[in-house]
Amino acid sequence: MDEEKDAGQLDVKDCFESLAQEARELYLPNTIQYIDGVPNPLNFYREYVCPNRPVIIRNAISHWPALHKWTIPYLRDIYGEKEVTVAVTPNGYADAVYKDHFVMPEERTMSFASFLDIMQHSNDLEKSAQHPGVFYIQKQNSNLTEEFAELIPDVEADIPWATETFGNPPDAVNFWMGQEKAITSMHKDHYENLYCVISGRKHFILLPPTDLPFIPYGTYPAAKYKEVSPGNFEMIDDPEVGQLPWIPLDPQDPDLNKWPCYSKAKPLHVTVNAGEMLYLPSLWFHHVRQDQATIAVNFWYDMEYDIKYNYFKFLENIAAVDKKS
Repeated sequence: MDEEKDAGQLDVKDCFESLAQEARELYLPNTIQYIDGVPNPLNFYREYVCPNRPVIIRNAISHWPALHKWTIPYLRDIYGEKEVTVAVTPNGYADAVYKDHFVMPEERTMSFASFLDIMQHSNDLEKSAQHPGVFYIQKQNSNLTEEFAELIPDVEADIPWATETFGNPPDAVNFWMGQEKAITSMHKDHYENLYCVISGRKHFILLPPTDLPFIPYGTYPAAKYKEVSPGNFEMIDDPEVGQLPWIPLDPQDPDLNKWPCYSKAKPLHVTVNAGEMLYLPSLWFHHVRQDQATIAVNFWYDMEYDIKYNYFKFLENIAAVDKKS
């Protein structure tokens, strides 16, 4: 706010702006912080988990064989005949708002070798034309332990210091592999997320929970992509899923005429390189993209449903009431 107002002059939008400003002044960084090496669990909990503050950790997974072993020839040799679940979209956006629908990807089962062929030839126009669409392994059901268990010895089933920090093993461990056009739209998760890049790099746009009032939400009927002929995808309504709340805004190119409140948000742009780990705290909004073929593994640890969660839900409800007024 440009000037102080008496309490009697404040409206709820002033309070939203004050909340976000104070959070940045008190504990949120202007740029991403880095720590080197495996952190002490107690210190990590005090310095990052309690204040809900993201950080990139370097040299915490340097002992993982995956960092040098996970090449396409190796993965084809060890895992090529395995059937895997792959998300396919026409534009790279799986689980995103498109044409006033929340559109989920078409899920296909194929051999991992077939998927690797698509990855390997994604920049070959002639060969990629044989497989139109954007292919992404992104099934978030602990697919590393459920579908890719043979790869676990190259990483870890949990992160020991993180398991000590959070007091429990991870709820899910997910394997991500996709082309450069694969994008994850803006959303939040109820998990403490440790996101580890094995090869390539990931670009995150992060917004803290205190920016929630500036982020547009809508409720959209669910649909799924379906390739009805080569290269021709249609949206098929999914009435069994019904209506879903989601963020329609693209933070890479926000429409401020449509959503002027987003101009008050202060996104943090973060690049996570191969061998690095991002601690993404629970309830942070995030958009993820990559500019090259990338492999990653992330660990979801359940968040504590404590007073911070209560305050977040209170803010969420107040923001929803304000947007209706």
